[in-house]
Amino acid sequence: MHCELSMKCSFSISGGELMQVWFCVALFLLCISASGSMDSCLMIWSMKPQMRAYRFVGHKDAVMCVQFSPSGHLVASGSRDKTVRLWVPSVKGESTVFKAHTATVRSVNFSSDGQSLVTASDDKTVKVWTVHRQKFLFSLSQHINWVRCARFSPDGRLIVSASDDKTIKLWDKTSRECIHSFCEHGGFVNHVDFHPSGTCIAAAGTDNTVKVWDVRMYRLLQHYQVHSAVVNSLSFHPSGNYLVTASNDSTLKILDLLEGRLLYTLHGHQGPATCVAFSRTGDLFASGGSDEQVMVWKTNFDVADYGDVLKTQKSGTKMDCAVHPKKTKPQDSGGNHEQQEEETSLENTLEHIMRQLDILTQTVSILEQRLTLAEDKLKECLENQQNIMNVLKNKVS
Repeated sequence: MHCELSMKCSFSISGGELMQVWFCVALFLLCISASGSMDSCLMIWSMKPQMRAYRFVGHKDAVMCVQFSPSGHLVASGSRDKTVRLWVPSVKGESTVFKAHTATVRSVNFSSDGQSLVTASDDKTVKVWTVHRQKFLFSLSQHINWVRCARFSPDGRLIVSASDDKTIKLWDKTSRECIHSFCEHGGFVNHVDFHPSGTCIAAAGTDNTVKVWDVRMYRLLQHYQVHSAVVNSLSFHPSGNYLVTASNDSTLKILDLLEGRLLYTLHGHQGPATCVAFSRTGDLFASGGSDEQVMVWKTNFDVADYGDVLKTQKSGTKMDCAVHPKKTKPQDSGGNHEQQEEETSLENTLEHIMRQLDILTQTVSILEQRLTLAEDKLKECLENQQNIMNVLKNKVS
């Protein structure tokens, strides 16, 4: 494996902590949002030398999140002013306002076809919008605390959301039902995203960990404890083989998902690293921090292998999540038959164990739901009892 990293360029902006960075591959632009109390703007920078930066004004409070549409013709932003704006990234900087949330909007994300937008808010809801008709469609509202992040799956059928209630919820976009809740994080979940194949998700939390789950079997695949502070953001390399993370420990970490290990630790930010994102081609990634610096890094991840991945994606072949134990090649010897029988027996045993674990996981999930219902009923009974006591007191007085 060949991997090289180098700093390509950096930008300084005033306006406070950087909340999100995002690339536009079509126009080779970098979009930045900042949460400083004095800044309610978003910035678009050209990566070409000596090109000016564009500043877009419209939000009434800090801009918390930003993303280019897949075509690069639109930019979505969310703000502390409770609104979502859809911008045309031109000199005029015209925008359309979406209003439905009742609190800070912390996340915006386009579907891969650019037709839909999903947003997440401190009002504890996830909302889905149609882009071209510019209308609110529906809400997903089973979280019981702020929702930090929401993302579409690559095929647009699923939505994943991360919340301060310490859960990650997987939603079916068509039925609008929550089909699974991941509850393994020990703290708030700051960020979540789908693997390019759509078969896995990765999440970053305030418990300093990064976790990777299979969304088909609902099981934990990998657990990384490589940061010494809160993990704020993460991004998959387009090949699906690498993951970059940003943390309050001021570092960026590159994880090799095939080997299941830490590959690189990058130092550059003077303070918490708050956001990170790969470009769509995977040859660059950008990071931002509370030091008001945006850094653009150049990568060289297995260029030859990545070319094969791109060919696979263009041909329409379904990719599987590349987060599995490696398979060994069979040896050409006389003892192959016995070895294959032993391997088959071992695989059958492991499959049986995994099935039993899945059953246990589903059972625990059902018990958790029943416990939640019981707690809600108990709370309702206590409230009714208190109301009755208040009525009796009023009558006595």
